[in-house]
Amino acid sequence: QVQLVESGGGLVQPGESLRLSCAANGSIFNIYIMGWYRQAPGKERELVASLPDWRDPTYADSVKGRFTISRDKAKNTVDLQMNTLEPEDSAVYYCFADLYEFYYSDRKVFWGQGTQVTVSS
Repeated sequence: QVQLVESGGGLVQPGESLRLSCAANGSIFNIYIMGWYRQAPGKERELVASLPDWRDPTYADSVKGRFTISRDKAKNTVDLQMNTLEPEDSAVYYCFADLYEFYYSDRKVFWGQGTQVTVSS
């Protein structure tokens, strides 16, 4: 079974930075896309950034120019560098991986457990 383990959340002040990391472990043949969603209280889950194998990353408009997503394909990890954080960035951040467990299996999406990011003075 595939597991996604996240780390790096916490409490920071506006304007500061955080780096989130996520590692996919288990039976993995190939990862198609990795990325991050977030969900704030009372709001829907939104896509923050994603990075497929075949093209450049995509970002939510609200984080463009401040957040950078990167992947290490050899290690099956994805990081999210978050700079110039704003209170509106406060949310639980979820890592996801859209992947093939085996060469013969269908693609499935797996999720991390979520990590809290709080931006407050």
